Amino acid sequence: MTQGSTSVYILANQRNGTLYTGVTSNLVKRVWEHKNDLVDGFSCKYGVHMLVYYELHASMVEAITREKQLKAGSRLKKLRLIETMNPDWEDLYAGII
Repeated sequence: MTQGSTSVYILANQRNGTLYTGVTSNLVKRVWEHKNDLVDGFSCKYGVHMLVYYELHASMVEAITREKQLKAGSRLKKLRLIETMNPDWEDLYAGII
């Protein structure tokens, strides 16, 4: 993964727990900000710090379109997506830095 890759990502506080879906042009930096509670709001309030899913996209427009699609989908669809890429619900952050 390149440092500036545009990404859609899902964070969780635990397996099958609270989920947060976001988009960023710098996944490593953004997840680090979430982990260190530098992002005010939902992820800080609910302790959503584990990177459990991400996708890379060629453009921000593509990533935002995909983020909206994921957010509009059901929780069950998000859980299945995570289970497909990350069946053990490991924190994927160490693998991207």
